[in-house]
Amino acid sequence: MASSYYKLDIVDRTQIRTKGSKALRRNGIIPGILYYAGETNVNISVDKLVLYHALQSGQHIFEIELEGNTQFTMIKELQYHPVTDEVIHIDLMRVRRSKKMTIFVPLVLVGESVGTKEGGVLSQSMNQIEISCFPTDVPEQIELNIDDLEMNSAKSVADIIIDNEDIEILSAEDLNVVSVQPPAAEEEPEVEELEVEEAEDGVEGEEGAEGKPSDEESGSEQSGDDSKES
Repeated sequence: MASSYYKLDIVDRTQIRTKGSKALRRNGIIPGILYYAGETNVNISVDKLVLYHALQSGQHIFEIELEGNTQFTMIKELQYHPVTDEVIHIDLMRVRRSKKMTIFVPLVLVGESVGTKEGGVLSQSMNQIEISCFPTDVPEQIELNIDDLEMNSAKSVADIIIDNEDIEILSAEDLNVVSVQPPAAEEEPEVEELEVEEAEDGVEGEEGAEGKPSDEESGSEQSGDDSKES
């Protein structure tokens, strides 16, 4: 469980229009907004490198200092440039450590299933899960053990076990997480068989043409024989 928080250095932002935001980005600064229910939104900005390091930390809750007060936030949304994929805007949402929050965390498979040992193909259909918990209890990831997963079987959200009573899974229990199926049987290409059949038909046709005389040749030979007899 997360016991400490990554400190994200932010500053108040006075340049709030499109032109001002573009100027910030040219200087390596990402514009953003800090939200909190029932309070006025705050325009903020954060250094691009500072933000990237925070994203790579694996943390979900970030500690910020605003107007001399320490607060805790989570990333609500990141906007990316459609061409370069660089972050161009960030939305932060303030959270209280005494109040439960809703958040998505990574869902990780652990172990090696019986089915894959027998040659089956493993397919994971979910890689994150929605939970409700206090900011102090946000896990880095939720794990699902698949050691007993056999061939032609699957595990759903209902199979996930969490020891912490303060963490509640919000994703539907019937959602499929992972399954193991036999490998697909390889089918012989029909095109090659068709080509072989066509080739054989062609050979038979040629033999028929060479082996049997045409009607004209047959008629000529017959008339020649008749003239000899006469």
